[in-house]
Amino acid sequence: MITRFAAHCLLLMAVSLSAAEGSKLIPNFVEFRRIWDKAPHSAFTDVAYFKGKWYCVFRCGAAHVSADGYLQVLSTSNGHWWESTAKLKMEGFDLRDPKLSITPEGDRMMVTAAAAIREESKAANATLSLTAFTKNGKEWENINFVGPEDYWLWRVTWKDDTAWGVAYDVSPQSRESGEYDSMLLKSEDGREFEVAVPELLSGKESRPTEATVRFGQDGTAFCLHRRDGEIESAMLGSSEAPYTEWKWLDLNLYFGGPNFIQLPTGEWIACGRMRNVGKQRKNRTVICELDVETGKLIPLSSLPSGGDNSYPGLLFHDDVLWITYYSSHEGKAAIYLGKIKFDRKPDPEPEDDESEKEEKDDDNKEESESEKGDVISEE
Repeated sequence: MITRFAAHCLLLMAVSLSAAEGSKLIPNFVEFRRIWDKAPHSAFTDVAYFKGKWYCVFRCGAAHVSADGYLQVLSTSNGHWWESTAKLKMEGFDLRDPKLSITPEGDRMMVTAAAAIREESKAANATLSLTAFTKNGKEWENINFVGPEDYWLWRVTWKDDTAWGVAYDVSPQSRESGEYDSMLLKSEDGREFEVAVPELLSGKESRPTEATVRFGQDGTAFCLHRRDGEIESAMLGSSEAPYTEWKWLDLNLYFGGPNFIQLPTGEWIACGRMRNVGKQRKNRTVICELDVETGKLIPLSSLPSGGDNSYPGLLFHDDVLWITYYSSHEGKAAIYLGKIKFDRKPDPEPEDDESEKEEKDDDNKEESESEKGDVISEE
């Protein structure tokens, strides 16, 4: 018996998605599957390729917000069969939003996460950011608390020998006042972070939260930054080395759990939660093309998702984009994996102007008459 879930997967793999208006990219689903649903609530994912294996990390707990959050690490050598590789727990802390990165030497994988001190499902009394390292995905070194207290270092990206990431204010006082900011941090070793830009975004109108920093092929830094203030549209920042001065574009769309990556062909793909998607106008995890020059998000396709969802991990490997994310559209919040290949729409052929068209018509007529005169009789 084919379940509705399996039927949906078959449909996604069989159908090539249409390119959105304004984009030359055509996303095609290679595969889609649920890879984890063993916890009451599983969420906030990331994915990495390390020493010949794919790794997926996410939070498990009793609910979206609960005091018992821990980090679950899965691994696979083929992308099909995932197994539990490690669990990271800390007594008295709710561990949240883990993110993976590979150190510049390639010999260690680092996880970044938040450690919140809370009672049951109440707001956190304090929040710390942490990093930890592994050489094999199974054994992890001692946890390092990094960055200022009550600033949540959300994701780290390595550029050459430096780790960069945005931390945003989650102090109880700032949350109560409704006015908080974000800062840019950097580190040479992933264990000690210093402030590179003390005020990246700020204000009650913005209320900046989750952010991802990436670096283009030419070294330009970009920051995709969620906002939860009076204006909820996401912002795109850009900066040249040494990355202390930033310019911002308003994307004019809400984008939760933001992540983005540059394809080898130069285009940027973003993925996150968008509101009022489709005829049912639900919250869904959506793949977009991001025009970093104009600050425009172009939705390409929504992933099977709904309810509590999003927080994707992105990895481009062997011409395939791997996307991990979580969603509760089938009941409880579970972890999903999608694989996508991108085709490109062919460039339209340039239209001839009238004068060129007339010249071509005359040439064709002359060639036709010449061909008639060159016929040799076979008498």
